[in-house]
Amino acid sequence: MKDSFKTQRLHIRPITTDDAPFILELMNTPKWIQFIGDRNVRTVEDTEAYIAERALPQIATHGYGNNVIIRTSDNEKLGTCGVYHREGIKIPDIGFAFLPSFEGKGYAFEATTKLIEVMKLNHGLTELSAYTLEENTASKKLLKRLGFELKGIGTLPTSNEELLHYNRKL
Repeated sequence: MKDSFKTQRLHIRPITTDDAPFILELMNTPKWIQFIGDRNVRTVEDTEAYIAERALPQIATHGYGNNVIIRTSDNEKLGTCGVYHREGIKIPDIGFAFLPSFEGKGYAFEATTKLIEVMKLNHGLTELSAYTLEENTASKKLLKRLGFELKGIGTLPTSNEELLHYNRKL
């Protein structure tokens, strides 16, 4: 298995198609649709295909990608975090999303802090980017807490939407 790691409260492991019911719920939360975008994933089958086509090839190619965050005390799936390579962009970017009931409890900071450490130690990354919408206050606050600095405005290859572009040396 590729990188699977733990923190004090969390188990973080690569996504699999078995996670489809959870990912379906996460991708259809209001904040996901507002801040990440509607991916038109409406069934478990759609979600399995999305994971197989979008997440698994990246993990196979780079040894890392999207991860599911699981609370160790009860094995509850809380959200996702990962590091992503995008076509035409040199520096990979970090991203995260949580079910609404698990926001504001420090899980995102705990998981992404560990993820950054693993990316540096296990994969030799020296720099990460992050992108978020101006109105995504929670993500901006977390990125600042994680040591990311605002570089300016950027876009991702799949969209012309202007996003805040953050960067951090590892």
